[in-house]
Amino acid sequence: MISEGVKAPDFTLPDKDGNQVSLSDHLGKKVVVYFYPRDNTAGCTKQACAFAGAYKEFEKLGVTVMGISKDSVKSHQNFAAKYELPFILLSDPELKAIQAYDVWKEKKLYGKVSMGVVRSSFIIDEKGMIEKVMEKVKPDSNAAEILEYLTKE
Repeated sequence: MISEGVKAPDFTLPDKDGNQVSLSDHLGKKVVVYFYPRDNTAGCTKQACAFAGAYKEFEKLGVTVMGISKDSVKSHQNFAAKYELPFILLSDPELKAIQAYDVWKEKKLYGKVSMGVVRSSFIIDEKGMIEKVMEKVKPDSNAAEILEYLTKE
């Protein structure tokens, strides 16, 4: 896992509309990048809806929110439409950003071992440095925890 105080790995990935989005395009603003396993699963839907519910607060703070998974652009399009997600969803099927942020890990579920995205969030400061790393976050409380951290500064 990447540590706090280091330069955030830049990435360029397609959003739900197929537009290329780079982390470096957002220098000068705080950015929350959250990695999640899969669109339309129970936990990921809870997490996305929590970010959607808190989106106006993030906007007031001038913070950009980006969700990244290995789902396709089309999957993101459907996911965002179904749950009215107002923030950026990025598609990373080749695991470029997922591996750069070291969130592609071995996971165990019911004794079965597989590789997958470990739900993690990163707060990146205005200079592109990793300010805060949150590993193995809970889907329903992650957005609130990030907001609490950002408003305590």
